[in-house]
Amino acid sequence: MAYQPSGPTVAIPVYDQVDMLDVTGVFEMLTWADIGVELLAVDAGTVTFRKGFSFEVATSFDAAAPAYDAIWVPGGDPSALAAIIADPGGPYMSFLRAQAETARYLASVCEGALLLAAAGLLDGYEATTHWAFIPCLMQAYPNVKVAPGHPRFIHDRDRLTGGGISSGLDEALKLIELLTCTATAQSVQQMTQYYPQPPVTSEIPNTVTCPITGMA
Repeated sequence: MAYQPSGPTVAIPVYDQVDMLDVTGVFEMLTWADIGVELLAVDAGTVTFRKGFSFEVATSFDAAAPAYDAIWVPGGDPSALAAIIADPGGPYMSFLRAQAETARYLASVCEGALLLAAAGLLDGYEATTHWAFIPCLMQAYPNVKVAPGHPRFIHDRDRLTGGGISSGLDEALKLIELLTCTATAQSVQQMTQYYPQPPVTSEIPNTVTCPITGMA
């Protein structure tokens, strides 16, 4: 029998060249909390992660549920992001806007914040993104309040945005807490043994140039 989660449901709208950990990291965390995760794409079928690995998406946007508890928007290759952003009336942006009307939370990790911002869904909210793409957010979307520094995530009302890639693990624990309770998030932390102690230290670089051509 297939696993049937009993908790809330989170949808992850994916696309070719999406970042792997942006998808799989939150998938791992949420399922330990018994939260359902549904991968969605413009068309059902094979999707390829950035730098390799292919996976299957069973549900298209047209076949998606009318409402989810949260939408989690992942980042990806800049060229893929640019193509989605350049089509504001296309299926990806249209899906985000439609789901924003019913979802309890809209979340993004890494450059996924640029997709939410491009859809007009971060206007008036405090948000963050991958350090290298902070200039994109600041220059192209002046109605977004970019958080100072490089926080792992920012929670502002019904929006939750994360920094670069691995920040999604911290952010996923916050989303679990929001959708369930603190005790459940703590249990997931224990089960996944998420107590990071990296063997190296470094400083996040300062950057002023947006890596996506034409956004600034």
